[in-house]
Amino acid sequence: MKIATWNVNSLNARLTVVLNYLREAKPDVVLLQETKVTDDKFPATELEELGYNIARHGQKTYNGVAILSKYPMDDISSGLPGDAADEQARYIEAVISAPGRPGRPGRPVRVASIYAPNGNPADTPKFEYKLAWLQRLRQHATTLLAHEEALVLGGDLNVILSEDDLYDPRAWEGDALFRPESIRALRMILNLGLSDAYRACHTEPHRYTFWDYQAGAWAKDHGVRIDYLLLSAQAADRLAACEIDKKVRGWERPSDHVPVWAEVRE
Repeated sequence: MKIATWNVNSLNARLTVVLNYLREAKPDVVLLQETKVTDDKFPATELEELGYNIARHGQKTYNGVAILSKYPMDDISSGLPGDAADEQARYIEAVISAPGRPGRPGRPVRVASIYAPNGNPADTPKFEYKLAWLQRLRQHATTLLAHEEALVLGGDLNVILSEDDLYDPRAWEGDALFRPESIRALRMILNLGLSDAYRACHTEPHRYTFWDYQAGAWAKDHGVRIDYLLLSAQAADRLAACEIDKKVRGWERPSDHVPVWAEVRE
């Protein structure tokens, strides 16, 4: 099962890029973030024509997450538990049932598409919201891991874990994405027993998933790695590969993020 995560930075604005990528890369499951579209404006027809079932949790202008799957989806839920007053569309999860092979039934995988808060400026309530949101994610991940099932938490987590994951630490000093509190919050989630799929497959530094539109960041390769696929032990045991599809950032009218994908053996 090939599972991709991608912050598309407005699905309708990037629809041609998204459709071209899906045709070329052929992921079985796609976790989308920052769709920036209400559910009634979601381009379902175009995606369904490529064979995808759709679960979506939208919001006008901001945020928005979705799951596309070529396999059936069950147990779909949206919204991160822990704060009933939080209306931001940043989390959706579902169980994906793979078809399997003759004599071997498919093994389900629970997936979640996650768009964590940015948190900037770091001296405002936005940063407090970010840290509280990541704490809620940790609590929910603890609940999910107790089921001892294959689990893939994917998305734009808006945290730079280490100096190996950005081009210049000085340029990001004080930014909410690189603050010690943000790093600690994500480390606490990983320490529950989750694996960073990309780091499980690659040790080389300075491989990025995001390049700002400003200051020639893409041409200079001034990027950061903030998009992740986090795997439970049951999913990590089935991990076959994980890659960053960097070339997509060079396509016409791209998102400022690129897809990250992992193959989990069925």
